[in-house]
Amino acid sequence: MYRHSLRTRVAIAFALCVAVLSVAWGFAFFGSIKLTEDHVLQHQLQRASESYPSMPMNFRAYDEVGHLPESLREWAQSNPSEGLYEFEEIELHVAVVPTDNGQGQGFVVFDVAGIEAASSDDWWWLLFIASAVGALAALGFGLGTIVMRKAVAPVVQLASAVADIDPEQLTAEDHRRIEAKRFGDDEVGVLARTIEKTFERISAFVERERYFTSSASHELRTPITVITGALELLEQSDLSPNDVKALNRVKRATLDMKTTIEMFLCLARETDDGLYDEEFSVKPLVNKAIDQQRYLLSRKSLDVDIDELANPKVKGHPQAFFIAVNNLVRNAFEHTLNAQGSITIRITEHELLVTNQVNSDAHEQQTPTVASPSHGYGLGLGIVQRLCERNGWSFSLLADEKNVVARLSW
Repeated sequence: MYRHSLRTRVAIAFALCVAVLSVAWGFAFFGSIKLTEDHVLQHQLQRASESYPSMPMNFRAYDEVGHLPESLREWAQSNPSEGLYEFEEIELHVAVVPTDNGQGQGFVVFDVAGIEAASSDDWWWLLFIASAVGALAALGFGLGTIVMRKAVAPVVQLASAVADIDPEQLTAEDHRRIEAKRFGDDEVGVLARTIEKTFERISAFVERERYFTSSASHELRTPITVITGALELLEQSDLSPNDVKALNRVKRATLDMKTTIEMFLCLARETDDGLYDEEFSVKPLVNKAIDQQRYLLSRKSLDVDIDELANPKVKGHPQAFFIAVNNLVRNAFEHTLNAQGSITIRITEHELLVTNQVNSDAHEQQTPTVASPSHGYGLGLGIVQRLCERNGWSFSLLADEKNVVARLSW
């Protein structure tokens, strides 16, 4: 449980990292200065002890160029400006200062022979400093990683909990995993509460869907079954031709209602006992759909050409496939006017094509366009689209001024 918000914890984490690194760098620089100072003093003391009992005079003052060491005279005759100069080859440091009377220049020479570190010592010191810098950098990286990991731990914990949840199969363990009280009252807690409420709504919706489909499957099919039984009894009676026509219309309407109910129940079910992985043949379902909708052609001079180029088998929900094909065949039969040519149904290895003509003028050519599945050629095409999406099939409708081609592929 955290008392501060995530933003505050991240800011505190950065502040702690900067503070600790600043202190570490400060001690490192202070230690380097003290080590350098001690190193110089030790060299001076060592040189003095080597010349005991006489003490070396490292600093010497000269008021004339002629009194300077021979190695400096040529340089001094060039009248250098006031300042500090270093001569590494002869290990001398020279300061040029004005004289007391202001009529010339004075020279202070500092002999650093034996005091400055050798080149090999310089490399060792450079290696030591580089090692210290690397160690501090590693310390800062490790410290920053630890602190930041602690700061964002609730976010990582929530992300891991959500990643392990299957939205299609929510369990009681999933709800316990994302309980908001585990994440405090900060921004992560607000996000956890929102996710928890969302999952609760999803669970409630799935439960309602299951209850509805189980109840509706019985309550809606029972009246259809009663009507179908009553119609079968009426068929056995002595009916007039007009009564037979009326009875056939009622039977077709009942069959359409049964198909519609099955279609909506198929879409409403979240799961359907593994029927979406069943393998079935296409041809019998296509023939069944044609036989069911052939009454629509009773008053039309139309032919139905079935072009069977293959006898494929499809993997998915057979009832959903029949509903989709039945809808496409019905639309083709309904929207093709009398004497507008034949309706072609072609079955290939990977697709089903239902083609019907909508214009008898064969000379008028238009550019084909993709029609919207939601309207224009039957309200059921949107449902066909959804059925195909649920089963991993694809559906398209190509329409122009002459033909409409419905393609269902798998």
